[in-house]
Amino acid sequence: MRIDANTNIPVGRLSLLGVLNDPAYAKLFGAQVIALLGTGLLTVALGLLAFDIAGGQAGVVLGVAMTIKMVAYVAISPLASAVVAHVRPKVVLISADLVRVAVALCLPLVTEAWHIYLLIFLLQAASATFTPSFQALIPSVLPDERQYTRALSLSRLAYDLESLASPMLAAALLTITTYHHLFIGTALGFAVSTVLVLATRFPEIAPPAPAPFIDRLTRGTREFWASSELRGLMGLNLVVATATAMVIVNTVVLVQGTLNRTQTDVALLLAVSGAGSMLVALSVPTLLERVPDRRVMFTGGAAIPLLLLITAGVLSWLSGPTQWVALLLLWGLIGAASSTILTPSARLLRRASTDATRPAVFAAQFSLSHACFLLTYPLAGLLGATLGLPAVSVLLSAIGALGALLAARAWRHGPTSRATDDLTVRSRQ
Repeated sequence: MRIDANTNIPVGRLSLLGVLNDPAYAKLFGAQVIALLGTGLLTVALGLLAFDIAGGQAGVVLGVAMTIKMVAYVAISPLASAVVAHVRPKVVLISADLVRVAVALCLPLVTEAWHIYLLIFLLQAASATFTPSFQALIPSVLPDERQYTRALSLSRLAYDLESLASPMLAAALLTITTYHHLFIGTALGFAVSTVLVLATRFPEIAPPAPAPFIDRLTRGTREFWASSELRGLMGLNLVVATATAMVIVNTVVLVQGTLNRTQTDVALLLAVSGAGSMLVALSVPTLLERVPDRRVMFTGGAAIPLLLLITAGVLSWLSGPTQWVALLLLWGLIGAASSTILTPSARLLRRASTDATRPAVFAAQFSLSHACFLLTYPLAGLLGATLGLPAVSVLLSAIGALGALLAARAWRHGPTSRATDDLTVRSRQ
């Protein structure tokens, strides 16, 4: 077998699935996939539960629940990172998973909307603790950058496949049982995730130096501000939020409200966006061996505002089959452009952090990126309903263009981060 001269890793292992030859990562990836499937079942079951409790006001209940989810992500992630800074990662992940198991088991018992709000906050607070800690762990499990890049692509594929597979699995289960049992499936998913994490041999990671709580709480945000590369990523987070808001919030309104097409076409349009994202995720590892990360990411960041602007034109000036084909193409391209940003983004976080600061940096990215969704989701929904979809497409395009300009300005000059500054200094000594 031919050996790569730079990494001493067999070339065969540099395939996308070859990264699963690492036992620790294989278990952690399995935990991620199973937990995602459980979360997908939860999404379907929660909608049905909300309808049982609130009837015609179910949309209001779900809207409040999703807002609580985003608020928990934004507020809890840096707080949890500061609180558990000196706790072993395995303990953090298992504890968060056990909380999610308990909440999922409680959801079938609720009878009031406020019960849903409380439990969703607890569930998403646990997820805001688990996910950044999990993401920050992977660079230590896979220190080779090319293996890590392939792990990022697999993670992106897992998210996209979950969005397709979970509704189909839920639909199949609902033919033989009630939606209450979907919550049991969610709990089982988190329980299996717990077992896989427990069975994983974690690398030795030195805890960060003791520091005051406020220092730990703000460390990730301060690292973002100190790194021009991460400031640029923040601008692109805003771009992705505009695209995601248009797709997630307005696809059903567009297809069934504006175009008077079927529920199947809603699923088709969402699937096309997911397919575009998966196609890019599959190609990113090879692409990043030839093209710098930031060039790939900025290409997507520049494309999204343009695609949203074209969407406004298609909605305003086309009709019939031509309009539908154009929207299918646009949704696929929007999904692909989003993936050019999302898939490589963790490489920037890895470069701009150390083992000691990495959990705080990943927590800051988790919090700050979801803060962008707190802006774009309500805008996409409320203004789409009042001003119309062409107008909201133009507005989201303008916000996305602002994010792309912020990224371009941050990335225009000099060193990319503290990590690269230090590396440059050492190389000159």
